[in-house]
Amino acid sequence: MTTAGIDIGSRTIALLAWDGQRALDATVVDTGPDPLATCRGLLRGRSFERVVATGYGRHLIAERGLADAVITEIKAHALGARQLSPDVRTVLDIGGQDSKVIQVRADGAPLDFEMNDRCAAGTGRFLESMARTLGLAVEAFGGHALEAEGEAVTLSSMCTVFAESEVVSLIGRGEDSRRVALGIHQAIVTRISAMVRRVGLREPFFFAGGVARNPCVCRLLADRLGLIPWVPPEPQTVGALGAALWAAMQAGAAPSGSDGFAKMP
Repeated sequence: MTTAGIDIGSRTIALLAWDGQRALDATVVDTGPDPLATCRGLLRGRSFERVVATGYGRHLIAERGLADAVITEIKAHALGARQLSPDVRTVLDIGGQDSKVIQVRADGAPLDFEMNDRCAAGTGRFLESMARTLGLAVEAFGGHALEAEGEAVTLSSMCTVFAESEVVSLIGRGEDSRRVALGIHQAIVTRISAMVRRVGLREPFFFAGGVARNPCVCRLLADRLGLIPWVPPEPQTVGALGAALWAAMQAGAAPSGSDGFAKMP
């Protein structure tokens, strides 16, 4: 039996197929201007026993008949993280438009969480915007910040519009772009670290989402929290993995160690 999870985010959409024992394949594509069309393209020509959707666009594709059920991002990321790291206790996910911290029980079910989806600061969109303002590809942004020598340049605002203007002014005054980039990363990590502490940091500490690929964010988080986050090989597919596992559980093929989730509504 093969099930699938599809995670519809603001920046990317991930589709993952699960055969009951392992992930068969996973695909991550840009969301594009029409998420529904992108989902149709990913699913076209493929057949699954059951498809479960997560992410901000989950209800849209379920209403259009592309998914059999939906699962919240919190449940999906907790379940996906548990599959990859069975002893996980804290999950951090930073995506395109939101960031979330989840404290996970010993049986794998979410115990507590905090989610920021109202402010761009601390999300992938903010990093993309700041990288673009500095004339950098977002993939190179973290490495550029790590090359900074001396103190980071502190930003006075984390509002995207004001921050863009401030960065332009700083560069115009001759500030080193690497020190500016480091300051941007430090501001983001300060916000994220506060969220982690409010929810409660426990080992193992799991880091998912596209921003987990940023080496500067990872290093600053480790310095700030005193604990190195573990980043899976494909951090953008964790939510889709959780959704695929949930689909398997609904179809009566729950993976081992999922008792806590099986009891959840």
